[in-house]
Amino acid sequence: MNAERRPLPALPARPAPCLRCRVVLLAVLAAVVASFVYLGLGFGALLSAESLGHMGRFVAEFFPPDLAPDFLRKVGTGALQTLAVSALGTLLAALAGMLLALPASGRAGRPARRMARFTLNVLRSVPELVWAAVMVLAAGIGPFAGALALALHTTGVLGRLFGETLENVPPEPERALAESGAGRVAAFAYASLPLALPQWVAYTLYRWEMNIRMAAVLGFVGGGGLGQLLYFHLSIFQQPQAMTVLLAMFAIVAAVDAASAHLRRGLGPAYA
Repeated sequence: MNAERRPLPALPARPAPCLRCRVVLLAVLAAVVASFVYLGLGFGALLSAESLGHMGRFVAEFFPPDLAPDFLRKVGTGALQTLAVSALGTLLAALAGMLLALPASGRAGRPARRMARFTLNVLRSVPELVWAAVMVLAAGIGPFAGALALALHTTGVLGRLFGETLENVPPEPERALAESGAGRVAAFAYASLPLALPQWVAYTLYRWEMNIRMAAVLGFVGGGGLGQLLYFHLSIFQQPQAMTVLLAMFAIVAAVDAASAHLRRGLGPAYA
């Protein structure tokens, strides 16, 4: 006896084309094309044989790097300054970000929330180089100005991230402790803070990685460290010495990246 034939399942209907998506895509493409036309970028001159020859000769002047012992000691001192600037700036920013994250998450009322978020937006909207230029005028040329510049900008970033983390923490554990008689500080410290702290640490480590790179750049405006060495030797056309500084930058960034990734893996897979 032949098995009864069952009708084939109907194919799912094709979704209607998203007209708005196509309009937005065309607008973005038109903006990109208009930007190239407006800026008048001369890719032909950039990729010409003469330009490529000039670039090749310029790059060749950086080799071999200067490995004289006296200069390596100077580079080592600059590398330690860069690490210290990035670490101090990140630490100050993490502490200030924690304090501002509490009102920014709405724990002190709506007016305090608006004021804290406005402060974080102002700190975050000013680039590190601008803060460094201001801090050089206020504190003088040197690594202290660089650390303050990193701390101000990073406070705006970490404070916003810390506040959003607190907003996403489940309120039930803290509410249960408060209803059982614990004070507000104790309820927060034993319920919400342990849930938010691993992500706060992960955000802080990630920003430290970024601040290592930025600390090396802040030297161009007087922030000390490797950036100041690089600016000095490039300005007097000492390319071999500048290449040594660049290699030191790459070494400390790679080392900090590896250490930070290892620490984040220790916090759990969600933060690695």
